[in-house]
Amino acid sequence: MGDGTKDSEGPAGEVLVIRGGTVVDGTGAPGVRADVAVRDGRIVAVGTDVVGDRELDAAGCVVSPGFIDIHTHYDAQVFWAPALTPSCFHGVTTVVAGNCGFSIAPTRPADRELIAHTLEKVEDMDPASLNAGIPWEFESFPEYLRTIERRGTVLNYAAYIGHTPLRIYVMGEDASSRTATRDEIEAMAALVTEAMEAGAAGFATSFAVTHLGADGQPIPSRWADRTEVEQLCRAVAETGKGVIGINGTSEGLRFEQIYDLQLELGVPVTWTALLTTATGAHLKALEIHQRGVARGAKVYPQVSCRPLTFSMTMIEPFTLNTSPVFAELMPLSIDDRRAHYADTTWRQRVRDGWAAGKGIPPRWETYEIMESDAHPEFVGRRLLDLAADRGADPFDALLDLTLEEPDLRRFRVKAVLANDDQDGIATLLQTEGCTLGLSDAGAHVGQLCDAPLATDLLGNWVRGKGVLTLEQAIHKLTQQQAEIFGFADRGVIREGAIADLAVFDPATVAPGPLRRVRDFPADCERLTADQPEGMRHLLVNGVPVVRDGELVAAALDTRPGELVRPAAR
Repeated sequence: MGDGTKDSEGPAGEVLVIRGGTVVDGTGAPGVRADVAVRDGRIVAVGTDVVGDRELDAAGCVVSPGFIDIHTHYDAQVFWAPALTPSCFHGVTTVVAGNCGFSIAPTRPADRELIAHTLEKVEDMDPASLNAGIPWEFESFPEYLRTIERRGTVLNYAAYIGHTPLRIYVMGEDASSRTATRDEIEAMAALVTEAMEAGAAGFATSFAVTHLGADGQPIPSRWADRTEVEQLCRAVAETGKGVIGINGTSEGLRFEQIYDLQLELGVPVTWTALLTTATGAHLKALEIHQRGVARGAKVYPQVSCRPLTFSMTMIEPFTLNTSPVFAELMPLSIDDRRAHYADTTWRQRVRDGWAAGKGIPPRWETYEIMESDAHPEFVGRRLLDLAADRGADPFDALLDLTLEEPDLRRFRVKAVLANDDQDGIATLLQTEGCTLGLSDAGAHVGQLCDAPLATDLLGNWVRGKGVLTLEQAIHKLTQQQAEIFGFADRGVIREGAIADLAVFDPATVAPGPLRRVRDFPADCERLTADQPEGMRHLLVNGVPVVRDGELVAAALDTRPGELVRPAAR
């Protein structure tokens, strides 16, 4: 690396050259050997005879636009970890938070504890971390954005205004028990308009069956009727900018109706998530999507290249909580939970619910023991094998093993919920109009870490399987995302564009290992993936924030990231 002993930021006006790489510009065009010159946050030259004051070595590497992760939950973490680790190590320069309707504003002081416990149950965020780490210098959504802008970030940051806090803010305790009145809907719509004018990325909501609140009941947004959802979406459309983010479907808004809604409103919609399933339901959804695309609908289902795998304790069994009978235990103590697990009548109620189609039936063949104090010899073994050894069915075996543990917090199982059909994933990745999402970075921090989505795509699905070309994959990670959200001058490498850049070795890029660390406020732990392979440098608005795979300490002080606001369409 040229001039490696100097701070890479340099004074204003100096030219930094990323030298010796192959430029893949984000448009899908073939890569070309070229140097990229950056000055004052913008790309000033792309070519072979570029002269500058300082250099970053990119020999043998690809130079691409920085990746845009459109499905994160960094709404709180942005305050205590502005580098948004581990995303910064995987080539991500811009994140979109507030997904699934779980922004943390607007929030009245009296509702902060409720918001924290909702995030605990839905997104596996520890309330102790949230209470210690969120400064709460804001109440409204515009105040939230101003707080982030004032404190600064290392990566670029954008956020939806979320449906769940909106309902709580306007409806109070009734947010999780009824539909809204006309006056309440108008009040929520006015807050959406206010948020959009302040720079929100859009409006997000969720109807996902996995999204249950602190009391085990559906989250506030799942109580909304079609009239409410349409009016809040219309508030976004009337501003002429932004995106609508929808997770799941409801009786009042089926998947095919989302395409009708988009064509009526005109504003882009991104839908979470089109994943492969054992039932093949994704194939029917894919047919609906393709018909919608043929009609001109701008609906972008989010797809992922990673199996949706949860590492969970039996205190917070996220995938099992989709059963209404399991959900009854969510507000209870650990001792009460133990008592129910031991109760054969309760167990039968769970089975009866699954047989009646209530909740997502477990895929027992994917269950594996990850951690156990009572039986360390079982770690790494499949639940079906252990059940066979005991002469029990897998559900009984799981609960019996749980009860044998002295501390339920130290018994952990791994389970796949969806998206482990590799042929199906390949089809979704290659489908027009599908976009990469569902990294969930910042959420489910003790259960999964899919922040390496980009490096997984580049290593496993481009280099390893050849499902996409390098140019196609980078286009999906960059320009396509920027155009969906209206992030002007980002997602491409060309003169005049903003200098968000990723430099990586295409021959070695890979997600790297997962590990558990305790680096969150209140000494809370999380899963992270901060040691990918092949990722060399990362520039945000022209400033190197990762160099030779290491976070640049000065970037934590200068915080070159920007609050990214969608442009008018």
